[in-house]
Parts: sequence; C-alpha cells; structure tokens
Amino acid sequence: MVNEWVQEEWKSYAEELGFALQRARERSGYSQKYVADKACISVFTYRKLEHGESNPGTPANPRLKTLVAISRVLEVPIQELLPHR
Repeated sequence: MVNEWVQEEWKSYAEELGFALQRARERSGYSQKYVADKACISVFTYRKLEHGESNPGTPANPRLKTLVAISRVLEVPIQELLPHR
C-alpha cells in the first residue's frame, strides 16, 4: 500500500534528520538544553527531534520555523541538517 511506504519513508527521513541534529550539536559542543533554550523550544521537544520522533511511535515532523531556529543556534545551514534524497 502506498500510504505504508510513505510512512516508512518519512520515518527514515525523520531518523536521518535526528542524526544530523545530534552530529551538528555535538560538533558545536552544545548541550541539548542549550540548543533548545536558544531555539525557544522545550528540551523534551528537542530530544524527541534528535530521536526522530514527535510522540512515541510517530515520526518527527518539525515546523520549518523550528528547523531554522535550530540551524541558527548550531550555526549550520539548514541544508546541512536535512537528509539528501
């Protein structure tokens, strides 16, 4: 079924985004709390993004505004955070 394929693709994309966030944050030397505070989101939300989730079992689907804020805090172009597909 097409919908199942789309769900699996999105889950994979969200996980790759999470890994990219984590790598960029670790390179910067920042804590999850620091990034979350500076991006004006909760630490819980940021942690979930790094795990590729929004709710348990639900792939992350962050707002563009959130991704832009995080990319600015991490001082990386947003393109560096987004998986290449």
